[in-house]
Amino acid sequence: MTYGSETWSLTMDLIRKLRVTQRAMERTMLGVSLRDQIRNEEIRRRSKVTDITQRVVKLKWQWAGHIVRRTDGRWGPKVLE
Repeated sequence: MTYGSETWSLTMDLIRKLRVTQRAMERTMLGVSLRDQIRNEEIRRRSKVTDITQRVVKLKWQWAGHIVRRTDGRWGPKVLE
């Protein structure tokens, strides 16, 4: 679900869509229906899955660090400076 997320621009709409999709996947994994009225916090506790937005933000920072450490003369670090 996060493939290529390092290059995405994180808008509020995209974050909302990712969270909704992740919650739907977690509910399916646990066999929980919306009609069961179980809170999202409880589902997250049961599934033990990291929040998708935290994961995407972490991946973006890791990618930025990777780009900055390059020393082969590519344009990426020059643009960041």
